[in-house]
Parts: sequence; structure tokens; C-alpha cells
Amino acid sequence: MPTVPAPPAAPPKPTWEPKQQEPPYWLRPTIRIRLTLLYGGMFLIAGILLLSIIYMLAAQALHVGGELPFKIVSGRVTSDVCNFSFSGEPTSDAVNAAMNSCVNHQRQQALDTLLNRSLLALVGLSVIAFAFGYAMAGRVLSPLGRITRTARQVAGTDLSRRIELDGPDDELKELADTFDEMLDRLERAFTAQQRFVGNASHELRTPLAINRTLLEVHLSDPQSPPELKQLGKTLLATNERSEQLVEGLLLLARSDNQVIERKPVDLAEVASRAIDQTRGEAEERGVEIRGERAPAVVQGNGVLLERIALNLVQNAVRYNVPERGWVEVTTELQSGQAVLVVSNTGPVVPAYEIDNLFEPFRRLRTERTGSDKGVGLGLSIARSVARAHGGRILAEPREGGGLVMRVSLPA
Repeated sequence: MPTVPAPPAAPPKPTWEPKQQEPPYWLRPTIRIRLTLLYGGMFLIAGILLLSIIYMLAAQALHVGGELPFKIVSGRVTSDVCNFSFSGEPTSDAVNAAMNSCVNHQRQQALDTLLNRSLLALVGLSVIAFAFGYAMAGRVLSPLGRITRTARQVAGTDLSRRIELDGPDDELKELADTFDEMLDRLERAFTAQQRFVGNASHELRTPLAINRTLLEVHLSDPQSPPELKQLGKTLLATNERSEQLVEGLLLLARSDNQVIERKPVDLAEVASRAIDQTRGEAEERGVEIRGERAPAVVQGNGVLLERIALNLVQNAVRYNVPERGWVEVTTELQSGQAVLVVSNTGPVVPAYEIDNLFEPFRRLRTERTGSDKGVGLGLSIARSVARAHGGRILAEPREGGGLVMRVSLPA
């Protein structure tokens, strides 16, 4: 008996929900339509009010102008408004001319009154219209203010902030939703990068620490031949340089992208700590460290700010003249800015090569490439930390040789 084929299986249901069809543009409550209705309604209401006021004023003026300014008493024409004094017996032409002049005068008076009151009504309506328009504009633009405040908070320290704008599905709602989606992506990217930096820190430091331990144990063995000890010292120096490079790269990544927790930090104290850490090296090289440091408090991360000062002072000591060199470190407040200045004697640096100093692993000449002078990341780290604090760092050649490094941070 032939086998009956099974009926074909039903196609799988889509795992995605079809996008709901949006209404036509002219039916959406867009900002353009809302503003059109709002200001059109305002002009309509203002026109109705103005027309009503003009009608009432005109009716009052006609009422005033409709009253005869004269009376006929006992066959004689008298008036409290017009002058009906005639020399001799008045003729009919003279009486008619006087009456016509009196009526015209009364009509002109009514028109002047209408004009004056209309101007007063226009001024009053203008004040009301401007006040109402200001209030309506503030109400319409309030979502933009909310978006701006949220963007400032996000730019400061908090990537978890969201706008979550309620209201009709208009352009502002679409802008706020797009901004929230962008913040979600940024927060995920920053979180992933912080996680990567933490993992890389552990994975890179561990083998270098093991290598250093093994080399130190080997060097401590008194039975090791001199050749192996010399090789061990060379490898230990290379390992130490690799550790400095890894630390510098990780610090550069954190200072460029991590949101900084801000606390009051005195630049004078930070500079003094950096000088204390560099004083021994300066004495070995015969470099004098001097300068007055006035209090200059900023809001920032003390560890990263100390790294700026330490990198600048170390560079100023290491790239100096062989004899009678000096480094001057000063701090002060200038126009609401906390300023750290590190200047030194040293080789002449062309002005057009200043920008290369802040690029990672970039040096100017061969005298700046010695292994005992760092790994080429000091100024790059200093610039990244300064930018993360909302400040900047500038370098300029000093007359006679050396550099003047100026760090400005908002106080």
C-alpha cells in the first residue's frame, strides 16, 4: 500500500513583531501642526478681541457724535459747544455754515476719542499677547530644556540618566527617544570598555609580575655566572619598561573614557607630592626644583591629577641640561582657573614640533628616546587627564631652551 506523504509543515512564525504602520505625516501631532494651530488660534482670538473692542468704541463714538451740539430755543440757535455769536441779524446762510462747522467739530472730536482709546486697547492687547506668547513658547520648548539638562548631566558624570519624555508622538518625543537609545549604546560601550580595561590590567600585569619575580630570584642566586646575571639585569630592566608601558596604556585608556568622580583637590598639594617623588632623581641629575605654589582647589580625581603633575615634573627633570639645570613648579588661581605651570631649562625645541610631544610614542629627536626617560606616554596621559577634567594643557618653547607647560583646570 503506498505511503501517503505527510502534509507540509506550517512555516515558522516570525520571531520579530512587524513594525506598526505610522499614520500619515499630516495626521501626526507634529510640532509644526501644533505650533500652526497654537499661533493661528492666538491670532484668531486676538482678532476677535480687537474687533469687539473697536466695535464698542465705534458705537460709543457714534453715540457721542450722534447728539446734536445745539438747540433751537424760541426761534434762536444756542449751543454750549459751538460759538453761535452773530453780529447783527443772522442770515440763513450764516446759520447753516455755523451749524455745519459745529457738527464737523463734534465728529472730529469723536474720531480723536476713538483713536486714542483704540491705541490704548492695542497697547493692552500687545502686552497680553506677548505675555501669553512667552508662556506658550516656554510650554512648547520645555521638552527641549529637559533634553538639554539631561545632556549636561550625562556629559558630567552620569551615563545612566535618561530623558523618558512623555507626551504626543511628535518631533521632540522622537528626538528624546533617539537620544535615549544613543545613551543606551554609549553606556554599554563604556561599560564594556571598563570591563576590558580591568581584564587587560589583570592579564597583562600577571605575567610581567611573574617574570620579574623569576628574574629577581635568579639574580639573588650567588652561584649564577656573571654572564647570566648581566643577562638577568638586562631582562629585568626590559621587564620593568614593559610594566611601565602597560601601566601607561591602561591609565591613558581610563583617563580618556572613564567618568571621573570629582572631589576637591588642591593643585599645590598635588604638585608638592610629585616633587617629593622626583626629588631623588633630580638630585642625581643635578637639577634644582624651585617655585612657589599657592593654593588652587579644583574638583577632580586626586590620583589622576597627581599623575599630570608627576609626568610633567619627571619630563622636566629628565629632559634638562647636563649642568646647572632647574625646574620651576608653580600653582595659582587666574580668572576662575586653577593653573599649574612647569617650566625647565633644556634643549631648544622648535615651536612647530610642540604638537608631537602630546602624541603617544612620539618624540622629537634621538636625545629624547633613551630607555631611562620613560615610554613616551607621559604627556599623552597628562593631556587626556586634563581633558577629562574639562581643562587643557598647553606647551610653548622657553627662550634659551626648555619648555613651559601650562595646565588650566576649572576651579
